[in-house]
Amino acid sequence: MSSRFQLHGEMIPRTVKRMFDERDEERVDAGSSTGVLALRKRNHVVSLLNLSRSGAMIRFAGEAHIGESVSLQLLDRGTIAGQVRWLRDGRMGISFAQPLE
Repeated sequence: MSSRFQLHGEMIPRTVKRMFDERDEERVDAGSSTGVLALRKRNHVVSLLNLSRSGAMIRFAGEAHIGESVSLQLLDRGTIAGQVRWLRDGRMGISFAQPLE
């Protein structure tokens, strides 16, 4: 089934700044870690900003779209499949297909 609606990667604007962090898992500051983002059959070296069991925030200035499938290769954890969840100011939020152990 095909739809004429597509995700185009723009953020839905917030009218109110988030006042509470409702995420239920710890985010670990990644310091100066790097990884390799695979997007549309191309690899990009990226800076890892933070990491949790279910996702990561990276610095990525390239073009991506919310909902796209990606994989992120981390030095100490191997390659993790995921999906782009948000894009903002040269950063990308990735939700992992499976939680990290």
